[in-house]
Amino acid sequence: MLIYRTIEEIPAPFPHAVVTVGNFDGVHLGHRAIFKKISQVAAELGGVSVVVTFTPHPLKVLAAERDFRLITTYAEKERLIAESGIDVLVIVPFSRAFAAIPAEKFVRDILVGSIGMKSLVIGFDYVFGRNRGGDVNLLRKLGEEIGFSVEVLDQVGNDETGFSSSMVRELISTGDVRGVVPLLGRYFSVGGEVVHGFHRGKQLGFPTANVKVEEDLLPKPGVYAVKVEGDGWVCNGACNIGNNPTFYGSSVTVEAHLLDFDADLYGSSLRIYFVERVRDEREFPDVFSLQEAIRNDVSRCREILANVSLIRHHE
Repeated sequence: MLIYRTIEEIPAPFPHAVVTVGNFDGVHLGHRAIFKKISQVAAELGGVSVVVTFTPHPLKVLAAERDFRLITTYAEKERLIAESGIDVLVIVPFSRAFAAIPAEKFVRDILVGSIGMKSLVIGFDYVFGRNRGGDVNLLRKLGEEIGFSVEVLDQVGNDETGFSSSMVRELISTGDVRGVVPLLGRYFSVGGEVVHGFHRGKQLGFPTANVKVEEDLLPKPGVYAVKVEGDGWVCNGACNIGNNPTFYGSSVTVEAHLLDFDADLYGSSLRIYFVERVRDEREFPDVFSLQEAIRNDVSRCREILANVSLIRHHE
């Protein structure tokens, strides 16, 4: 997949470009359906599939006061889009000045002029441009005038509701990591570098990897059965998210105890895939009660993970 991080980097319009535009936070199955469609249309036209997205996320600029948390990092989003078989990813730097561009100018100058759009595929509820002035009606009008087709995909979801990044965000924040799998088509994950903590896990007999995660969004504090991926290996684990109330902790940490694994991981990068929630975080009256709870957690995680394979991405 070719990646252009500004419009100006694009050397020339792409031949028969089949385009979709959006934020695609989380890259859930609704997004995947759009990517699959533009790849199919591009193959039929002998053209190029192009995803246009924005960095930072527009809400980080236009509603900076909100506690808006991205499901994936920008790097992880790029990886997931690449795994969807897309030819070209165009990442538009988003700013208030860019937000002020009228929808029609965005279509004419950028999508058609710079990218060479011949076909546009969008979700059923897509709007864009200044004051959200760009909708399906405007796109179809411009398509007839300039010469590109517009296809609107039906809502992707279950019988009751469509899949959305907001729904994914809600499930993760409430700890329903199992319930989010049918929306993402994969386990939700976070990643980062293993750093030194207080070494309490080792003192308790259950050494942990303290991961300085890069993601904005974490599951609700508690204990989870997880798959942990390192450099060329995958291991089962028990992960605690929280502030260690038994030890009066003040900051939230992500600590994974790797089952049947013994190696120095400091400084390495790990990715933690959340399979199932085991229990809430709680304060224990003493260290012995905490040790017994951890033993039970580890036993439960072994049971949960015994026949579970890692799902990195939707096929």
